[in-house]
Amino acid sequence: MTAEQFADRHIGPGQADERRMLEAVGYGSIDELMDAAIPEVIRWHGTLDLPEPASEREALAELRALAARNTVAVSMIGLGYHGTHTPAVIRRNVLEDPAWYTAYTPYQPEISQGRLEALLNFQTMVTDLTGLATANASMLDEGTAAAEAMTLARRASKVKSPVYVVDADTLPQTIAVIISRAEPLGIDVRVLDLDADELPAEFFGLHLQYPGASGAVRDHSPLVEAAHAAGALVTVAADLLALTLLRSPGEIGADIAAGTTQRFGVPMGFGGPHAGYLAVRAGLERMLPGRLVGVSRDADGNPAYRLALQTREQHIRREKATSNICTAQVLLAVMAGMYAVYHGPDGLREIARRTHDMAALLADALRDGGVEVADVAFFDTVTAVVPGRAAEVVAAAAERGVNLRLVDADRVGISCDETTTRLHLDAVCAVFGAPSPHGEPTTRLPEALTRTSDFLTHPVFRTHHSETAMLRYLRRLSDFDYALDRGMIPLGSCTMKLNATTEMEPVSWPEFAHIHPFAPEAQTAGYREMIAQLEAWLAEVTGYDAVSVQPNAGSQGELAGLLAIRAYHRDRGEGHREVCLIPSSAHGTNAASAVMAGMRVVVVGCDADGNVDLVDLDAKIDKHRDVLAAIMVTYPSTHGVYETGIAQLCAKVHDAGGQVYVDGANLNALVGFAKPGKFGADVSHLNLHKTFCIPHGGGGPGVGPVAVRAHLAPFLPGDPSGAPVDGKPAISAARYGSAGILPIPWAYLRMMGAAGLTRATGVAVLAANYVAARLRHHFPVLYAGNKGLVAHECILDLRPLSRATGVSVDDVAKRLIDYGFHAPTMSFPVAGTLMVEPTESEDLAELDRFCDAMIAIRAEIDKVGAGEWPAGDNPLANAPHTAAMVAGDEWPHPYPRSVGAYPAGVDRAAKYWPPVRRIDGAYGDRNLVCSCPSPEAFED
Repeated sequence: MTAEQFADRHIGPGQADERRMLEAVGYGSIDELMDAAIPEVIRWHGTLDLPEPASEREALAELRALAARNTVAVSMIGLGYHGTHTPAVIRRNVLEDPAWYTAYTPYQPEISQGRLEALLNFQTMVTDLTGLATANASMLDEGTAAAEAMTLARRASKVKSPVYVVDADTLPQTIAVIISRAEPLGIDVRVLDLDADELPAEFFGLHLQYPGASGAVRDHSPLVEAAHAAGALVTVAADLLALTLLRSPGEIGADIAAGTTQRFGVPMGFGGPHAGYLAVRAGLERMLPGRLVGVSRDADGNPAYRLALQTREQHIRREKATSNICTAQVLLAVMAGMYAVYHGPDGLREIARRTHDMAALLADALRDGGVEVADVAFFDTVTAVVPGRAAEVVAAAAERGVNLRLVDADRVGISCDETTTRLHLDAVCAVFGAPSPHGEPTTRLPEALTRTSDFLTHPVFRTHHSETAMLRYLRRLSDFDYALDRGMIPLGSCTMKLNATTEMEPVSWPEFAHIHPFAPEAQTAGYREMIAQLEAWLAEVTGYDAVSVQPNAGSQGELAGLLAIRAYHRDRGEGHREVCLIPSSAHGTNAASAVMAGMRVVVVGCDADGNVDLVDLDAKIDKHRDVLAAIMVTYPSTHGVYETGIAQLCAKVHDAGGQVYVDGANLNALVGFAKPGKFGADVSHLNLHKTFCIPHGGGGPGVGPVAVRAHLAPFLPGDPSGAPVDGKPAISAARYGSAGILPIPWAYLRMMGAAGLTRATGVAVLAANYVAARLRHHFPVLYAGNKGLVAHECILDLRPLSRATGVSVDDVAKRLIDYGFHAPTMSFPVAGTLMVEPTESEDLAELDRFCDAMIAIRAEIDKVGAGEWPAGDNPLANAPHTAAMVAGDEWPHPYPRSVGAYPAGVDRAAKYWPPVRRIDGAYGDRNLVCSCPSPEAFED
């Protein structure tokens, strides 16, 4: 394969298809189309300064060379990151299976039952192990989960004090994230040695680590009681593997539990991605941030899964949202949940016991060799005291291929895990001059803290323990779902395009997968070079001067960018600038992020065409000129239009002393044609899953790098392995965020090159305008820009049809399932509309199949409007149609079964059958069930 051919593999339409599409749109070439669509004032006519595109084979060879510069050592560093064995059946059939990694967020639950069940398993696993009532469907990592627990405690506590107490034995990166998140919100974080220091007289929350970062296992019951007596809420950051042997946080009265599920089969990946978790006691479930899977029922009354409660909180509550996190780590949560399903409670206990036994053997051997070992109860981590020799011991161990933790000049931390062997212990003991371990280990867990309660009692955790059973379970769940491996997912606002296998392959390589984020720099040269190259390429593509890949989601990139603006103003003595202007059309996370960054949101109106109203902008600037910090604007707009006033907008805000934040969610409509850093923006975050091909994974992993101009570069995220220094916040728990999936955008950029990236943008815009041209006579296109053109997505307005016929946007979305499609984005940014984004990777045949389906649905709507089918009983109102429904003995509906089951154009041999009928969302919210229901609930 030649280098030029990768872009041809990625981009769906061939040259003949492009000509047909251009003819339909009315342009002679893509360049002519883009010249008409993009305002000349921001149009960039250069060539991206990127390496010549590599072939797939060449790109993999380059990544192999970079990977070879990393050293895969035996990691005994601990600190929340541990070696783990990913069961091959899970690695091959989840992590490496496009049925799982190309799925979208399960907002359409009827076609997401497989991943929803997998997430319900995850939630059940967390609630069982933590002993709390409700867990969400995952957080971004342990540090951000702990920070969210802090803000949850502040909302729930009736104590007015701003003080939040954190145990000094908490993971250092977690402390850094908590402090970074607390400061803009006016929270006073007190890090105290709770073995020696008294609790303050007033505080709203207490954060405890269990076991501690030092490895110590303490009985926190007295502290929990004291905190509750003061009216404070208690968060316990707990190791889930340890909880198979230790009393749960719920059993000692904790209100919240937070942490990571990384050691449940998810590789370290130099820091991520990993599924964090957050669980709460009864009464707090409706305050949980993030996503929550619940059990509802479908139109036939059968149990069915759906997202519950806060699913779209940021879009609904905006600046009143309690969190800016609108994503999860679904793919990694599925892996962790399946790890528990595969091993079951007995298997998890055995892994935990063996891990503890290794640590106990090590402690005994070190003592036998005359080494002082901290005399505390522990689970998996031993602290050795070697006065003045700690650095020497750590270096000697590294020479033997084992990484230990340098606590201070006198102490060394050694953590055992699932992968630890006696050979590893021999190497460690040799470094200390101690004999090899011998004999049987003795438990070092306090009897009073030993777990006696059962967990993972649901049959799903006691059934699939053979590889055959597990393989079939995973296949059954994936068959329930609709992902990109089945067909087009035409979602506006959230690009769903090809994730090439070559891009994905390196993620599983040991040299990328099995690196601890705190490994010595000498062992991570390849990773750091790859990241530096990626950051430089992203800076070139966007026109900015510096990039940080630390934010592990788009929401976190938003926060990082706003914190950089805030720090910049404060550094210049203008800390009073605290107003953030946000257009009414913006993503809901923008407003939530601004509040979290300590800013006050002021909304700017939009005109009838969906553009930012520059007259209202002038009025808002005049009113807030002296305190204006920034404006957040999405470009192209959330309405899918290249707004002509963007350069004026930037100039107006700059003239008033503010900074311009351009949300990079729609960067895939700009690459190669315009650079935000050159047309007036100061900072952007980039959604790598949207533009640069990191798979969506059913709602995560994501990466949201922050890109800035030079004057903001000093305020980019810092190293979270210590407390924030010099205004550099810790946005996530690892220096490079979800580094383990950065080979994906690296490979995409390396293989596409300048010409391929530019062509991809052009074809994406062409595809959107082609769909708009084919459908606008059947469904009005709500917004358009210059010469009636849209950007990379178009909004179809169903409101007039709904008023005339009673057919809702939901009806159309569910009917598309019968035609074999995932629905477009529903009712965002305008209620009663569908936002369609076809992307560059869908070929013309698939675009036409979608357009034909929409046109056929319009004909069905007309039949309802004409009275041929009753308003409440027609193929749209009853969609989606399941196999059980159309195969039933009775058929009371006024249209043939074949119309419900096989609409026009559907290939009967390739028919996708949804497993459930339309789901009753309101019922699920009223009757909140967020853990695995009993098997009897599914009996007919």
